[in-house]
Amino acid sequence: MKTENCIPDLLSFLDSSPTASAAVMHLASILDKNGFKRLEEGDSWNIGMNERFYTIRSSSSIVAGITGTEPCGTTGCRIIGAHTDFPGFRIKPQADRKKENTTVLGVELYGSPILATWFDRDLSLAGALAVRKDDTISRKPFIIRKPIFRMPSPAIHIEREINKKGFKVNYENNTPLLFSSSGAAFDDVLLLACRSAEVDRDSVSGWSMEVWDPQPAAIGGIYDDFIFSGRLDNLTMCHAAIEAILASKESSETRLVSLFNSEEVGSKTLNGAASAFLDSVIERLAGGRDEYFRCLAKSIQVSADGAHAVHPNYADKHDPGCRPVLNGGPVIKVNAAEKYTTSDVTSAYFRTCAQRSGVDIQYFVSRNDMPCGSTIGPITSTRTGIRSVDVGNPMLSMHSVREMAGKSDHACMIKVLTEHLSGSVSIRD
Repeated sequence: MKTENCIPDLLSFLDSSPTASAAVMHLASILDKNGFKRLEEGDSWNIGMNERFYTIRSSSSIVAGITGTEPCGTTGCRIIGAHTDFPGFRIKPQADRKKENTTVLGVELYGSPILATWFDRDLSLAGALAVRKDDTISRKPFIIRKPIFRMPSPAIHIEREINKKGFKVNYENNTPLLFSSSGAAFDDVLLLACRSAEVDRDSVSGWSMEVWDPQPAAIGGIYDDFIFSGRLDNLTMCHAAIEAILASKESSETRLVSLFNSEEVGSKTLNGAASAFLDSVIERLAGGRDEYFRCLAKSIQVSADGAHAVHPNYADKHDPGCRPVLNGGPVIKVNAAEKYTTSDVTSAYFRTCAQRSGVDIQYFVSRNDMPCGSTIGPITSTRTGIRSVDVGNPMLSMHSVREMAGKSDHACMIKVLTEHLSGSVSIRD
């Protein structure tokens, strides 16, 4: 896809991806249309040179690649890493309960959402049903777009000091979802999910359900220079990574995109960045242990995750010198405590790729009195020994139910990531 056409496609992707699994399935359909062959981890692989493939683990993580014209043990891999998950809420088991003649559902926090932003929103449900047929269990996804839930905020007449002392939320008591005043129960919600997934209720043996805001992604600003949507962190980087590999040209080096689930909760899952998912793919491509280790030593990764733009209304919360702005270009993230993987040579590497693409670069570093978060970069780099740089596009309202980014930054990131995959810039250290 040409970069000037990337925004409508991004908005469609955001609207189609209320869960990590839905995001992966959407991206897989794009890969299918572009000649990528799906491989199952449990099958024997036989991949030749310059072939397109992808593999999915546990429905919500994906590694896609194009093999080079030379063995990856000789050339190494060019890798883009990102994550498919985002903060929010999951429905608890045995969730329904009665409160003041109203039926509510209990929820469990996933990651670190900004709780106040979820109140007074028209919320819905998405996820998957575990369907049993004979002795085989399979996963059937569903997406409900009708608003069915609400977390009402307390009226100012009840919480008189709410504007002075802040909106304080008790994680357990104040977050249950109101969904019925007429005696409905959780099974009614489950039946709605079954109808959406087109499965019989009697065949459902389990489920996973996530709360989401179905308001569509939108272009905003007086000159249409902003993107407003949920899940910008980090679906925008997943989209940019796939667009980059689709735009990449034939190369001697193998190009990989690894998109992991579970980053928002620490990555220590079977399909998170701390798993051996990426490692196993690279080793199978390399063809042997010696070739595998040689490949790791010659590879380089760009870890792409949302970056903090300077907030004009909270500017004192940002470093005085490094203050990324929306529509100012991709951001290189730096941290002396090595919460990010950026080093002198990998920073110079990404900057050179940007210069070759005609793209401006910004830098982010946190204040010394405000520790930063982290990404998948340090996790994959520590485990594999692959050089890495942490980058992202600037954004505001990170972890809100509705986030904000600069429209022009997305095409710029795709251009730089495409240059990265081209193999035109190398590192010697």
